[in-house]
Amino acid sequence: MSATDRLKRLKFRAWHRGTREADYMIGGFFDRYAAEWGDDDIAWYELVVEEDDVDIMAWALGTGHPPAHLDRPDMIAAMRRLDYIPLP
Repeated sequence: MSATDRLKRLKFRAWHRGTREADYMIGGFFDRYAAEWGDDDIAWYELVVEEDDVDIMAWALGTGHPPAHLDRPDMIAAMRRLDYIPLP
């Protein structure tokens, strides 16, 4: 599967989580950073979107830590900035 196809699939998964809060956090992160990702980053995010929303949100809020296979300090730090979530 091409990187373009993988990103299209990831965008859908990122924005269809089940709750508005998770959609904004996980989908917003995708929209902000996906254009900069290489193959390793895409592979990481493919694993992330398979995790439970509450876990992903805890990593982004700094109240939880990702499992070892997902612990990418650069990506988690970007997630924790939360500058990709529009506020009303």
